Amino acid sequence: MNNNGLVTYLAALLLFGSNGIIAAAIALPSSDIVLLRTFLGALSLVTILTITQRHKLQALSRPREAAALLLSGAALGASWIFLFRAYQTIGVGVSSLLYYCGPIIVMALSPLIFGEKLTGGKIAGFIAVACGAFLIAAQGLGGNMPIAGIACGIASAFCYALMVIASKGAPHIEGLENSTLQVSAAFGTALVLTLITQGAPSFLSAGVAASIDWRAVVMLGVVNTGIGCLLYFSAVAKLPVQTVAVVGYLEPLSAVVFSVALLGETMTLIRLMGAALIIGGAIFCEVAGKRADTKASIAQAARA
Repeated sequence: MNNNGLVTYLAALLLFGSNGIIAAAIALPSSDIVLLRTFLGALSLVTILTITQRHKLQALSRPREAAALLLSGAALGASWIFLFRAYQTIGVGVSSLLYYCGPIIVMALSPLIFGEKLTGGKIAGFIAVACGAFLIAAQGLGGNMPIAGIACGIASAFCYALMVIASKGAPHIEGLENSTLQVSAAFGTALVLTLITQGAPSFLSAGVAASIDWRAVVMLGVVNTGIGCLLYFSAVAKLPVQTVAVVGYLEPLSAVVFSVALLGETMTLIRLMGAALIIGGAIFCEVAGKRADTKASIAQAARA
């Protein structure tokens, strides 16, 4: 395994896991935060792509795949708006855990959409994740946690799933180009949704702009989104797929730890059980899926 790639990947995941912590310092509506984040992130990625691009962009010759990525990016923008709204209403830790039910939604839908086989191991992992999400949502409702916040957390997971599904339609557009297109589309989506729901962004007001912690905005947009995506995509190309999938759950785990340590959010026993079920079940699904694929490949080779 490439150790440098693993360290880079871990750094990217920790940056992503701190998104909610940084967003907590920005006194703006969720749509405004996402609008600023995606604008700065897209600007950073376009700049990096322009400087480093040595080959012809694949999107120019593959319009259908580019369209799939634009749809994926639109779903990404919507998912971030729901997620940051959930951050503000039910907390970073719970929101992050609900958001990361998204990959399991993809796995549950894969037999219908991609014709993939749903093995017993995947089903067991899916049930564990569903139970974990139920525990967190049930305790949230019992503890007077806003229903709207829980709904936003769940909606962010479904938008995440749509983002992943749509991105499958662009197998030849990879790496930095892929990320640049998606974050740019996320910015366009955030801009349209902001204009529809609240009109002009509130940060355009001189009074509001003066009260914003712009250091946090730049950190979230340039470092966590732009540089974070650059680190992420440069690392995943060097690592085994299973490592990327399993280690990737460090992101929601770190978000939970950061929220407790830095924001003082409470993590009850039931929420800890829910977190363990969601992260453990998701990892089990990934491992079970890879084992099933390996066995199928061995069987196919034996028949040949």
